[in-house]
Parts: sequence; C-alpha cells; structure tokens
Amino acid sequence: MPIVALGLMLCCLCLPIASSLLVAEETTPAADGFTAFDQRAKAGERLSVVFFGCSLTWGANASDQELTSFRAVVRDRLEERYPAAHFRCKDAAIGGTGSQLGVFRLERDVLRWKPDLVFVDFTANDDISSADPETLASYEAILRRLAEAHIPVVQVAFPFRWDIDRAKLPGMKRLAAHHALAEAYGNGWGDAVTRIIDAVDAKTTTLDAIWVTDPVHPHDAGYRLFADAAWDGLLTAITAKQVAKVPAVPLYASTYSTAKRVRLSALGTLPAGWKIGSPNLTACNYDWLMSRWLDDLGVASNRAAAVGKDAPLPQTAATLRLRVDASAIMLFGEGTLQSGRFRVLIDGVALVGNGSQIKGTDEFDANRWKTGNGFLWVELARGLDTAKPHLVEIVPLFAADQEQELRLESICVAGGKATVELLR
Repeated sequence: MPIVALGLMLCCLCLPIASSLLVAEETTPAADGFTAFDQRAKAGERLSVVFFGCSLTWGANASDQELTSFRAVVRDRLEERYPAAHFRCKDAAIGGTGSQLGVFRLERDVLRWKPDLVFVDFTANDDISSADPETLASYEAILRRLAEAHIPVVQVAFPFRWDIDRAKLPGMKRLAAHHALAEAYGNGWGDAVTRIIDAVDAKTTTLDAIWVTDPVHPHDAGYRLFADAAWDGLLTAITAKQVAKVPAVPLYASTYSTAKRVRLSALGTLPAGWKIGSPNLTACNYDWLMSRWLDDLGVASNRAAAVGKDAPLPQTAATLRLRVDASAIMLFGEGTLQSGRFRVLIDGVALVGNGSQIKGTDEFDANRWKTGNGFLWVELARGLDTAKPHLVEIVPLFAADQEQELRLESICVAGGKATVELLR
C-alpha cells in the first residue's frame, strides 16, 4: 500500500544531521571553485549563470521581472563587478513548485546551459519550518549533482512576510538544514531571512515597504534585500576560496540520486484516445508558461478530429497503465481550462487523501488554476516498496457533454531502479 503524499503538507521531524557524515568527503580541485569563477570573470570570459527556484526567484510582484527581481539585481551587480566579462543569465524558476519537481528539472533547465554559477532557491516553498526528510533529500540531490559537476553554487533562503519574526528563527528547521547542507557541500549561503529580520528590528525598513501587494511576494525593495543576501553569499564564498565538496555519504536519503523524468513520448504507442501534443503558448503567469518547461506532452482527449467534419467526434480515452519500479512517483504536465478530472490507482487501489485531490473524493482535477494554463504537478506516492514493481493506472474521467483533456509530459520517479514501462 503506497504512502500517499499530501500535496504541500510536510511533516515536522527532527533534523537527522549527523556530524560524522560531514567528515569524510571528496573535494574538487581549487580551480573549479569560486576562485576560478572570479578569475575567469575578471579575465573577461563568457560565463553562464542560472537562477533556479520558484516565484521568489522569478520575481513575482516585481515591477519588472527583468529589471527589478533579485536575479536582475544580481545580474547587474555581476556586470558592474566584472565589466569585461560576458554573462548569459538564465531564468529557471517556476512559481509554486519545490525541490521535488526541481530535481527532475535539473538536467533540462539548469545543466543544459553549462552553468559556471548557479543560485538555488526552494527553502520557502519546501516549507521553512519543516524538516520533512523527503524534500530535504530531493533538495540535497540537486546540490549533490551540481557539486559532482564542479559547479559553484550559492544557496539562497528567502522569506515570506510571516517569517519575519525573530522568535520564529529557532523553529525554522529547514533554514538550519539548508545552511548545514551549504557547509557540507562548500556552497555559498545567502540568508535573506535573518538579514530582513535584522533590518526590520533595526527599523531600517518595514514589512509594509517590502511586501506591498501580498504576503508571499515582495516588491522591488524586498527583492533588493533578497539580492543583498545572495550577493553577500557569493562574495563570502569568493573571499573564502570555497570549492564544491561531495560528502562521501549523503546527509539525507539517497532516493533522488536515481531521479528520472520519463516522458510519455518516449514510452512507445500510447493507448486509445491518447496522442503526443505540444504545450500551450499562453499561461496564467509567465513563469507558468509551459512551452518554456515542456518539449511535448501525452494528451488524452474525449474528442477526436474527424476528416471532413466540422466538429470533432466523441471518443473514449483509455486508462494509461504503467509498470513502475521506484519508491517515489510524481506527475508533471500542463493544466488547462479544458483539463478534466482523473483518478490514479497504485497496485489496484485508488489513491485517497492526497492534498491535490478534490476534497472528499478520489479524483484529481487537472484544471487546477481555473483562469488559464499553468503547470500540473502531483506527488502521487513516496516510500513505495522497491523490492517489487508497482502497477500505476491513470484513469481519465471526462464529462461527456464537453471537450476535455489530460496533458501529461512525464512520470517522474526516484528510488530503486527508477524505471517506467508502458503496459498494453
């Protein structure tokens, strides 16, 4: 019986960080660290910088994301500090997502740009007060992969408005855990949480000046403070001549070291009522524009185009049946106004109690956003038995009186063999 994930709910557990795990480690040559980045930038080389994270990295509620977001401010400071260098900065941020999706996006959205420096977000979206070991494992897997590639990393920790309270700092388990991971992996550390608490306590700014529109996303003044923390993290790492380190043993479970994003288009001929399609070119929010994040999709529909007909003909979209060998299973795709509902069974048992489901039912609604197109991301299960494969069935539940669809790019799996096979 799978252990069902509850959407964004995270369990607060003690931090399983053993000091002994920080002793045995491999280090990369000094030439691969922050010193090398600094030297190459001063020499005027072409350098790639990727900003990887969520809406706080993209810059939601900034007056202009390309000019006043944290990443834009950091880009400007890089150009000021290194006037001879040529920087190519890439935005790899999808709002409303965390490190569990991030680990499956790492190859396509970060590593393919051959980065010379990466800023990594996710502390807030993974829940700053939680020590959920699953998401700590997915976050560490991102850091470990970047360290293995000898890429300098600055981990950034950004707050929401309600986090700005000194009395809450001791309870921010994830903030402490991410800081410990930065030290273990030799990364820079940009803590905007403590920095803004200090600034508010010193009365050099106010919460109202930082969060103008909503308590999640700051305005320009807030993003400048975020950038201050990230910049300090970079400069401190350069001054300390830090290099990426790969601990001999991960601090958390190695589940996501085998993370694989298995696209439906790579599985072979899909069942009746399914076809390969393309992501939409419009979205509710720019950072949710799925043509930026998806190359293709497996699309189930209850309508089929008919030659010579004015309207598509009704059809039945069959159940997508998969054999999965993994401990964690997620779905990644696109939600649209035409998206319908669906049900998921694992080993013949319908999932219930999942935080992404319609309350009181065993159904998921792929039309998640209601006002337009955006990402579809669902954690189906974690902690599955890896000693045997599991049958996963995705059942479209479409209304007969309207055209509906289900758009899935991939089955994301981690742990065990991390394999997905289409069953016919």
